[in-house]
Amino acid sequence: MTGRLVPRWFMVTAQTAARRVLADRSSSVVSLSIYVTVVVVISSLWRAAAEANDGMVVGYSVTALTWYIATSEAAYMTLSIRMIEEIGDDIASGAVAAELLRPAPVLGVRVASQLGRALPRLAACALLGVALCLIAVGRPPDLVGVALAVPALILAITCNLLAQHAVASASFWLRDARSTWFLYQKLIFISGGMLIPLEVLPDWLRHAAMALPFMTMAYVPGRLASGHVEPWLLVVQLGWLVVLGGTATVLFSAGERRLQTVGG
Repeated sequence: MTGRLVPRWFMVTAQTAARRVLADRSSSVVSLSIYVTVVVVISSLWRAAAEANDGMVVGYSVTALTWYIATSEAAYMTLSIRMIEEIGDDIASGAVAAELLRPAPVLGVRVASQLGRALPRLAACALLGVALCLIAVGRPPDLVGVALAVPALILAITCNLLAQHAVASASFWLRDARSTWFLYQKLIFISGGMLIPLEVLPDWLRHAAMALPFMTMAYVPGRLASGHVEPWLLVVQLGWLVVLGGTATVLFSAGERRLQTVGG
């Protein structure tokens, strides 16, 4: 049944990419060290803020904030932060044009490869995050919320991947995506809820952020892991997954047709 739902080439590409990540231990150690450092620093700042406000910040306890940060950072740091620029460089250099010779769709192969790279990193970050949280603040506020955060993390990185490919597809026409990745990452920082829960934002900005796809990429898994059992957030992620996947597919298909017409 799985083979019918997911093409074999997709699974093979993802598995090959995952094996390469697992074999590159030095790079994994560096990435995990950065993750631990960021989680410790940011969660410490939030714990200090909560303790200065009678142990709560916009409905989040010290424990909830720690679990939130560990989870939202895992969702963000699993992927390459310069992926948009890298995709744009591949389009401009003609690498994507060469990939058109493959029988499988370019976008599908690229997403499968990035997912394969991301999942082992995500698993490692999640395990480390759980350990850090247990040491710092103890068990999570709600085990059901943590269970829901697992699929939310996978959906988060998939939405992020598709969104980055959709944005990077501008390089088919502009030939340069280097200026867009910086803005994209800052949107995830704030409106995506990577650094702060969206409830901290002013009402007008929070409502705007909740209407954008970036909230699916860090806020949703963090919110669930912090003890707010809101299964409807997974439905929101699935909805944006369809929208972002459709948008990336349409834009990549149009860009590929342009390459075939005018040349790479």
